[in-house]
Amino acid sequence: MKNLAVAAAILAIAALTWFEFPGHTWLQQDTQIYVPILEHLRDPAVLRRDMLVERPHVSFTMYDEAARGLARVTGLGFREVLEGEQIATRALGIWGLYLMAAALGLSAPASLLVAAVLSLGATIAGPAVLSFEIEPDPRGLAVPLLFLAIGLVAHGWDLAAGFAGSAAFLMHPPAVIPFWGVYLVIAVVRRRFRAFVPLAAACIVLAIAARYQEGASEAQLFFSRIAPSLESLQRMRAPYAWISEWWRDWLPHYLVLYAASLAAYARLRKRTPPDLRYFLIGLPLMGILSVPVSYILLERMKWVLLPQVQPMRALLFVTVVAEFSAAAAGIVAAQARRYLEAFAWFALLYLVPLNTSVTAMPSWNRALAAALLAAGATLAAFAEARRFRWSAAALAGAAVAGFFLVPTLGAVRTHPPLHTPELAQLSAWARASTPRDAVFLFADAGRQLQPGIFRSQALRAVYVDWKGGGQVNYLTDLGVDWWTRWQQVLAAPFDPRNVARYRPLGIDYIVLSPRNRLPDAAPVFENGGYLVYALS
Repeated sequence: MKNLAVAAAILAIAALTWFEFPGHTWLQQDTQIYVPILEHLRDPAVLRRDMLVERPHVSFTMYDEAARGLARVTGLGFREVLEGEQIATRALGIWGLYLMAAALGLSAPASLLVAAVLSLGATIAGPAVLSFEIEPDPRGLAVPLLFLAIGLVAHGWDLAAGFAGSAAFLMHPPAVIPFWGVYLVIAVVRRRFRAFVPLAAACIVLAIAARYQEGASEAQLFFSRIAPSLESLQRMRAPYAWISEWWRDWLPHYLVLYAASLAAYARLRKRTPPDLRYFLIGLPLMGILSVPVSYILLERMKWVLLPQVQPMRALLFVTVVAEFSAAAAGIVAAQARRYLEAFAWFALLYLVPLNTSVTAMPSWNRALAAALLAAGATLAAFAEARRFRWSAAALAGAAVAGFFLVPTLGAVRTHPPLHTPELAQLSAWARASTPRDAVFLFADAGRQLQPGIFRSQALRAVYVDWKGGGQVNYLTDLGVDWWTRWQQVLAAPFDPRNVARYRPLGIDYIVLSPRNRLPDAAPVFENGGYLVYALS
């Protein structure tokens, strides 16, 4: 009965993350890149004139094979398949966080509180990732599986952890480096190598899949130096891979969280099982060490592999471990009747999803939200310590409260509202009324993300858009091509005198906002948000 209640609670938390906070999105972040690639791999005639799909960068992942296989077996679209994977891996990740807390000897309700608060997610500013991604991209599917793998190792279930960690590896190999690095230490010290059996099998599967990857026309480089022109382009379009671009703003934040994780671990050390101890110490250490490693290998040695691997995204584990340790330390402090200490740990814990940077002064509403949530968690932990009959209900209330207070009183927004009826109408018209090989240019969109939504909904090529430039980290030729196109048509504000130059570039239609209506031409499509002109 207890196991069923825990499973139900984990599913309820997963549902809260889906419908309340941090939520989920589609075609707003990296799925703008992956969905067109998947559509083109499924049908090479789709989007064949779009620069993104000409050079897919999914050779070293099973993300595309899994999505296409599930879509073929189930008959569902890519959105349904990928979102199904996303909610499933989220639930598994929450279970992993629960297992980690339970390994510390916390009760089931207290462990669920820890898992719920961490499920609020955190923005890993600088490297530009989230602890719980809101889109079903490869990293978003892989990281929750790593939380599960850590929880399984904490209970001595190494083989099961190996399967979870190997599944994460198949989704996104760079994301798993910190986990497998720490587990290697455990394996050597404690002579336990069973988890590497599924990993070896996963490596073989990935090697075969990479060898026979469909549609790859530009090989990803691994052993060369970044040319100065490419470095300049990457620093402009993808600064998150370069520590010199953001360390002044964000490195103090991670150093504070690292210190907090060590201080919290000191409180938990005596009750932490040996295997979990390696992760609570090793993962944040690897995150901090990723900074000098990235600086040396990328900024000094110019190794072209580094922007693809982006090792500083291991700072995610500095944040997650600090949150986990603070939550557990807060509960333990309340059990020991150190209530001020418990409140301080919980306040730090809630400040992470509320304020992005713990070194910046929060606004009054976010400070109030953190204080209220910390007080509620402290009261709930106090009630459990005193064994009040209502303690489980209090812990459940504290677990749920964050999903509502963070986005309301805290006014935290994880994504802008990009999908509009006007954009959906435009996409539907283009898909039904224009040639399959038509190329569109959103000529006054600048850095907006709507062109990427249009590409996947209309299944029509976009000449160039800002989001597509994120591939400069992976494929050199694509990066150069993207920058050339950007300079041709979007680097300067829209000027109607330039319209005559678009047709020779291979552009068939231009999309404009109503404020830039062309006085001497009739649009072939028009609604409240967009005008479309055919370039004949």
